[in-house]
Amino acid sequence: MQPTYSLVIPIYNEEATIPEMYRRVGAVMDGLDGPCELILVNDGSRDRSLALLRDLRDRDPRVCYLSFARNFGHQTAVTAGLNFARGRIVIVLDADLQDPPELIPAMVEQWRAGYQVVYAQRVQRRQESWFKRLTAYGFYRVLRHLADVDIPTDTGDFCLMDRQVVEALNAMPERNRYLRGLRAWAGFRQTAIPFQRDPRFAGEVKYTFRKSLALAIDGLVSFSKVPLRMSTYVGLLSAAIALLMGLLVLYWRLFEPNSPLTGFATIAIAIFFLGAVQLVSIGILGEYIGRIYEEVKGRPLYTLAEVKGFEHQRPTPALHTPPPP
Repeated sequence: MQPTYSLVIPIYNEEATIPEMYRRVGAVMDGLDGPCELILVNDGSRDRSLALLRDLRDRDPRVCYLSFARNFGHQTAVTAGLNFARGRIVIVLDADLQDPPELIPAMVEQWRAGYQVVYAQRVQRRQESWFKRLTAYGFYRVLRHLADVDIPTDTGDFCLMDRQVVEALNAMPERNRYLRGLRAWAGFRQTAIPFQRDPRFAGEVKYTFRKSLALAIDGLVSFSKVPLRMSTYVGLLSAAIALLMGLLVLYWRLFEPNSPLTGFATIAIAIFFLGAVQLVSIGILGEYIGRIYEEVKGRPLYTLAEVKGFEHQRPTPALHTPPPP
């Protein structure tokens, strides 16, 4: 039977949370008004996560799973789940239970009211450090100010999407995927449901500072050209400062020959300043050029080692089709 609801959950070293996650998600699926499928995407886990997914599949035919040949990352795992999802309504959430599955019925009600995207918006982050809260608060507001599209603040991948939206996302071939940005770019009628984000149920945090920073850079570079313009503006500002300093040095040489400001320190500061500006500008260019390089190679987004529950389905290819020679 074609499912009405598809729940997509990426899994990476989540053996401590899978039993409780399945219990809570299963209870929500039992209360929905149509057939469901639970798509679990094993993102190259090194613990017993895959064995637990196999066991769930044996016990519950609603459970389907994909297992990557290696770790490809959270955004790619969600993308794979969207490629394979068959439901008219697709819900994406994380396995750590920071995204409460009990919020799904309220999302469905908003979908019935005519919204094609219903995203969960965090109003409070429980038991997170002040540094995490501060950096997340700042990033979302900077991104919204700089991005070419209106990306809602304080939102993650926890959302409900209509089939039409999922098809639009599956048609996007880019590799460096910032799904909450792509979701906003796609358009359609969207609304938010506020919620308080719970602490992780068990296990270790998967989005370390380094991974969070990489995701933030992906979001900024994928949806804004402002960093490129900023490097130009900083270069012009540096040129103006250099010209001003040149005039000041000339003045000091002519009228204040004994001034200490005309010595080695002034020259060194100017050299280091201009060198820093050049290196930052080159780094910004490198971020954009690196993404172009990734796109033109045309490799698949992921490789699958094991698939269960989709034996008679041809998924939407998650490939970037290279241009003809």
